[in-house]
Amino acid sequence: MTPAGFYPPIEPHASGHLEVGDGHSIYWEACGNPSGKPALFLHGGPGGGCSTDNRRLFDPALWRIILFDQRGAGRSRPLGHLAANTTRHLVADIEALRVLHGVERWDLVLGGSWGATLALVYAQSFRERVRALVLRGVFTARAREIDWLYGDGARHVFPEAHEAFLAHLPEDERADPILAYHRRLTSGHEETELAAAGAWCAYEGQMLTLLPRGYVGGSGFTSPHTRALARIEAHYFVNQSFLPEGEILGKASRLAGLPGVIVQGRYDAVTPPVTAFELHRAWPGSTLDIAPDAGHATVEPGMLRRIIAATDHFGRL
Repeated sequence: MTPAGFYPPIEPHASGHLEVGDGHSIYWEACGNPSGKPALFLHGGPGGGCSTDNRRLFDPALWRIILFDQRGAGRSRPLGHLAANTTRHLVADIEALRVLHGVERWDLVLGGSWGATLALVYAQSFRERVRALVLRGVFTARAREIDWLYGDGARHVFPEAHEAFLAHLPEDERADPILAYHRRLTSGHEETELAAAGAWCAYEGQMLTLLPRGYVGGSGFTSPHTRALARIEAHYFVNQSFLPEGEILGKASRLAGLPGVIVQGRYDAVTPPVTAFELHRAWPGSTLDIAPDAGHATVEPGMLRRIIAATDHFGRL
């Protein structure tokens, strides 16, 4: 493995579905060393699902890597299902997976973007079950963070993308685009939902990296998984992520003594660095590592190098 790259591709040594109630069946997989230190990966979105590259953020000789697709996402079923799909449900699912795999404590929980949100809520709720955190592109689900992305913040950096995002809506609904998109994404009309998902994901897709990476718009974002992602994101954000305003930073003192690395792109237009900075100041024992040449995505070299350095660090302790 080169210092700046992923670990080589690996396949799961076990996988399955866990019935968690309310009609949800979540997909999980275990990779790496079955006798290694237990690590949990939390994907973004919400609703994004895991990818094969997520397995490659850990040294497979050191780590027993558990990944899962959150409710309604990826290979979990039913795809795009919103009932009983809240932050507290996802936290309960993590605990159910921990018990299923016989893990006393996670030696590491790694999450990016929404995955960082979920990692923080889980660690604050079950502090005794986590030994360390690695977070990328921190999002704490405050109203101002959501408004930055979909309202009047990111518009100043990506005005043409934001204009196209609003253009999908009638003028009289543009004051609250999340609510307007939520209505369309939950309309029950397939064509309407796919079109709204395409516009929603095309907007987000243009802001993920510092430099463009072969962005595909329009019909490139009209798959069932894209619809699930957009539906779940709108569902969470129209409901303030099912968290009291400011709760994560307000409870940061619960993380005292828990080691963690916060990896943040300097030019992250999705989750700007100020949130990572505020979390670092409120969380004793955290390290803030800013990549000066990166935006939001894991795949940018500066981000990837720092994330893997962090997982290697905790793997060798």
